[in-house]
This record gives sequence, C-alpha cells and structure tokens, in this order.
Amino acid sequence: MDYLALFDNLGMTSFVHEVGRRRTFAIISHPDAGKTTLTEKLLLFSGAIQIAGSVKARKASRHATSDWMEIEKQRGISVASSVMQMLYRDHVINLLDTPGHKDFSEDTYRVLTAVDSALMVIDAANGVEAQTRRLIEVCRQRDTPIITFVNKMDREVRDPLDILDEVERELGMPCVPMTWPVGQGKTFGGIVNLRTNAMTVFESGSERLPQDFEAIPLSEQAKLSDRFAMEWQTAMDSMELATGASPAFDKEAFLAGKQTPVFFGSGVNNFGVMEVLDALVDLAPSPRPRISHLTVNKQVQEKTIHPEDPGFSGVVFKVQANMDANHRDRIAFVRVASGQYKPGMKLKVQRTAKELRPTSVVTFLSQRREAVDEAYAGDIIGFTTHGGVQLGDTITDGPALQFTGLPFFAPELFMTVILKNPLRTKQLQQGLDQLGEEGAIQVFKPEAGGAMLLGAVGQLQFEVVQHRLKAEYDCDVRLESCQYTSARWITADTPAELREFTYAYPQRMATDAANALAYLCTSPYDVRLAQERFPKIHFHPLREHAGLALSAAG
Repeated sequence: MDYLALFDNLGMTSFVHEVGRRRTFAIISHPDAGKTTLTEKLLLFSGAIQIAGSVKARKASRHATSDWMEIEKQRGISVASSVMQMLYRDHVINLLDTPGHKDFSEDTYRVLTAVDSALMVIDAANGVEAQTRRLIEVCRQRDTPIITFVNKMDREVRDPLDILDEVERELGMPCVPMTWPVGQGKTFGGIVNLRTNAMTVFESGSERLPQDFEAIPLSEQAKLSDRFAMEWQTAMDSMELATGASPAFDKEAFLAGKQTPVFFGSGVNNFGVMEVLDALVDLAPSPRPRISHLTVNKQVQEKTIHPEDPGFSGVVFKVQANMDANHRDRIAFVRVASGQYKPGMKLKVQRTAKELRPTSVVTFLSQRREAVDEAYAGDIIGFTTHGGVQLGDTITDGPALQFTGLPFFAPELFMTVILKNPLRTKQLQQGLDQLGEEGAIQVFKPEAGGAMLLGAVGQLQFEVVQHRLKAEYDCDVRLESCQYTSARWITADTPAELREFTYAYPQRMATDAANALAYLCTSPYDVRLAQERFPKIHFHPLREHAGLALSAAG
C-alpha cells in the first residue's frame, strides 16, 4: 500500500517521515563485555549526556546513566533494562540497555520483542560467551538484524580472524567487516574504516571525542606503513583475507538477519564508537510491521500492523515500580507499534477493555524523564499508572488488537517469603504484587494458602528482590528454601477437566501475578506422572502474557 499517497491529502507526509527517522535497538552481551560503557559513550557522542558515568567504581560520584537502581550502583552491574532516547543526525534513536547477567535474562528476552535491531558487544579476548549465545538464539528466532561490535581491542586479545570465524559459527551467518584493527593491546594503532577508506589512529583516554582522533586516508600507504610498521602489514594481510572470504555488505540480507556488519574498537577509550553510531543511522532498520490478532465478531484473525497505520497501538514490554522513590509510581514501558501518540488520546487496555488514564506520559533517559507531546511508531514511551496494566498488554485507541510473543519462562528456583515483622504484611503484599507485575521475579500464591512463593531463573534475582523489598517497601524479609523445584502453567480442553485436576492436586496449585494457574513440582518426574493420570491437561514451560496465548510446547 502506498502510504504516502494515502495520507498526502491529509497533510500526513510528515507523519510517515517521522516514523522513518526512528531507530529502536537493544544492546546485548555477556556480562563485562563492556555493554553499559558502550551505552554511555553512544549517549555522550549523540549529545544526550555531557559526561560519561563511571560504571564500575563503587565510590565514584558518577554512575552509568543506564544503571539507576541503588543496587546497580553498589555492585556495578545492570539488573534491569533501561530505556534511553537520543537525537543524532536528525534521527530519533531509542536505545535499550539490557542486563547482561544470565539471572536477569527474562528481562532481556522481553526487551528484544520491543526492538527492530540489536547491537551485540563482544569482548575481543573472550569471544562469544555463554549469555551472548542465548541472546543470539532469541534474535535468530525473530530474524532480528544484528550489528556486531568487538570491544577492548586496546588489550591483549585474540586474532581478529579467529573472532570473526567464531562469530560466524555462533550466529550462523557471514560477518562483513566494516572496520578492521591495526595491532592489538600495547601495539594497537587504530582501525581501518572500510566505509570511508581511512585509518583512524588510536589514542587512549576516556575524555576524547571523535573529532580528536587523527584520520589518515588509505591512499597515503607509505605514511601508514612507515608509522605502523609490522602491525600495518599484518593488518593489511588479515584484512585482505577477511574481506576476500566475506560477501559484500547487502543491506537486504542484513535486515533479514542473514549477515552481520562487524566493527572493532575500545568503548572505554571512546574509540570506534562513532562508527557504530553512524551505522545505527545508516544501516539499522526503521520501525517494522508487527503481527497482531484482531477480534472480529468473536472470531480471531491474524493481521499485520504497519508502523504507518494511522491508528495508535502499542505493547507493554516492561513495567517498573518505584523509578521515582518520592512518588511510589509505576511506569508501563510501551513500544509504539503504529500511529502517533498525542496527549489526551482515549486509550484502552485490550485485555480488560478498560480505559487507560495515565497520570503522565514520558520519554526516558534512564531514570530522567521528559513529558511527551508526541510519539510515533518505534518510540518507547512510559505511562505512569497506579495499576491495571501488565506485561504484554496491548494498548490501542480503537480496534481490539492483541500483540503476542512476550515470553515468561517457568522458574527453576523457588524460595518461601517469611516476613520478619508481621505488622508489615500490607506493605509486603503491595511489594510482591508490584514486583511480580513488573516481572522482576515470579510471585506464586498457593491456592491452599500459606506463605507466598518466589520463583526465579537465577539466584541473584532473589537477592535483588530482597534488597528492593527492604529499600522500596520497608519490608525486611527472610527467604527460605522450599520443596518445589519447578512449575508448569496448565490449561485444559474443558473447564470440567481443569476442575478435576485441581481437586486431585490441591496442594500443588498456585496462581501467578497474571492470575494464571500453575502446577508446582517437587521432582522432574511430577509432570510425567500427572500427565499420565490426566492426559487432557496441558503443561507449559513457557507462557505469553496474562495467560492468553500459552505455548503448547512441553
């Protein structure tokens, strides 16, 4: 459909232009590959911040912009995804910094449903590490385009050809070098930019800006050879091998998730970062169409929603409680899928068919916010709410659409919550409700009564929730181990079959934050035995939002 022709008479060509200048991407990596540092430098070079924060130093007065929780500042790690919007070269760039630690992978998986591309950061000494492999798999399942940045070239690292070979094996797609390193570690001389045919000369220092680095045209071969000696010749030989073995960059193949452009640099030294920022504008996709389900006369139909469609629609991919400690509010992070947001619009949460009346709507620079006058498809906006919105909710100004695909994974670890001061029961309930709604941890309420259960993918989730209950809700809790080792969400072909099953296992039934029914397991054999006894009950290790579209797998 020719959207320009459709909207031209309505003066909507500017709307299509606005959508086209959006770029929305996530930064993914293994912990300590330099992801949060790179995020800071992208913000710095775009002009969004004036001073890059200190990511690691606990006593530093400056912390990374994307690490805003107190526990993140204390530990120097990211435990929650952050959203940052910046302007660069007349483009609106929505950057999502994700937790690298595997214990918070659920948050990262959900963020990846809200972006159009990913920037993968790899430690040049360690190559592709375990957590990166998991995230690569999620990107491949969604055919998400990936830009690769090989970081820490100023250290003693692996041969760049070996790194490219490993990335190709892990991604299952060819790498296309866009820059190439000259030397490494103490002999790191800089990078050859294959897009501009010039070498940018490396100098260490975290205060340098891109214009501070010397650039030498590749046409000055003699000068480069004299200055960098053996490193230059070795780099030219390996670059010739790499480019000879790689296909030419094909933007359509990149957008289809069939090849990845690769950049080299040193994020902590501000080196090689501007090339990545330019690539995000030049190569990364603008907002893409999304599949939704439309209910018409009680019949569910699949429909493609285009970003240029005039009706507003968006999906809640993250809920964060207490970003502002003074107001105890909740922010629903919404990826705008189509249309334009304007203040005063009448919006509806499709799950409940209730009107959404946010107290304010904002854009983000991590914890800092600005009121939104308008937002377009591709933007990430925050609705300040006091409840009624869950992860995965679809919000529209009209049609009964439902976007799916937001994953919840069955917990692998369980703990029982014991409140030290019984007088704080109300505060504990509020805290667990909000943290469960947020997806920081999975909260299960046993149907037969008793203490609340926390389910997690990793141990560190428990520590973070315990810390946040104390800091944000003034609830001092003790977490104790319990008999349960896993859970499965359950569905049945008929209500009668479900009732029969719940009567048979009353002590094993629990509901989660979305009121979805789950079967608690004490051993790996529980599900098999229950399945044999009740063949018409379906056990799900994965569910999509609010119990609507449960995966049939498992």
